[in-house]
Amino acid sequence: MDLDKSLNISAAGMRSQGTRLRVIAENIANAGSTAQTPGGEPYRRKLVTFENVLDHAIGVETVRVDSIVADRGAFGRRFEPGHPAADEDGYVLTPNVNSLMEMSDMREAQRSYEANLKVIESSRAMLQKTIDILR
Repeated sequence: MDLDKSLNISAAGMRSQGTRLRVIAENIANAGSTAQTPGGEPYRRKLVTFENVLDHAIGVETVRVDSIVADRGAFGRRFEPGHPAADEDGYVLTPNVNSLMEMSDMREAQRSYEANLKVIESSRAMLQKTIDILR
């Protein structure tokens, strides 16, 4: 049944976007953290990658999280000579998290999650109408 396939595809999309939202929340939560020791690295931003996977049970491709990887972008630097993690020049490394970018990614993931939820709600409503007609 095609509605069953659409439910499975949307559920896989919701799982993937849910994971993405959790990773984004972790990035935002750690945006202001620093290393605890001089020369140590602060929090490194994480990125979620997706892949298409053939679901043999239903015969369609669905999405899933391929991996969660560390962003290899450069850390920021802030002059704060009194900080415990400051180097010999007084600079502290800051996370490579851009809060504006994270909020943008969060909105995109949220909209994708909501779109998948709408598909599930529509499929459910169609199934209910079919049952009502068959009564």
